[in-house]
Amino acid sequence: MLIRVADWERIRAGKITLQYRRWKRPTVRAGGTLRTSQGVLAIDAVDIVSRVTRAEANAAGYPTVKALMSSLDGREGALHRISLHFAGEDPRAELRSSSDVDGLELGGMAVAMLRLIAANPGVRAQDLASSVGREKASFKASVRRLKAKGLTESLRVGYRLSPRGEAYLRSLGD
Repeated sequence: MLIRVADWERIRAGKITLQYRRWKRPTVRAGGTLRTSQGVLAIDAVDIVSRVTRAEANAAGYPTVKALMSSLDGREGALHRISLHFAGEDPRAELRSSSDVDGLELGGMAVAMLRLIAANPGVRAQDLASSVGREKASFKASVRRLKAKGLTESLRVGYRLSPRGEAYLRSLGD
């Protein structure tokens, strides 16, 4: 679920508590969380709705219902209202800045991925995946697992190693 960059500060401050999406199938669930580079969102409720009030549009960061609905134009699926709140900073951020790799063990494929990213910072995922004969979706899933361990960081385009990722490769003698 993508959140408009302009909305993040207001979500953090509790001024935006709703989001609306048109989905054939929801991509978030009530009671779940969504980790993003801006922090962690707690998903309080996900409901299919047929109409939106002005107060709800305001709670989603829009001045009018019309402005909200026009942001959803061209999208298919049922209208979903997502109640959410800011749950805290991304725990991976602190982990990425750490150089503590004691006890961290990765398999050969993960180490190869780290080396590939280290040698190609800022390269598109599609290009990296193609260079090693992998599908983009599978490649990105592998990068997300490295990111969850605090070893990589997403850039506007591509990836780079975090300080922790660099420390891990150094521990291997790279």
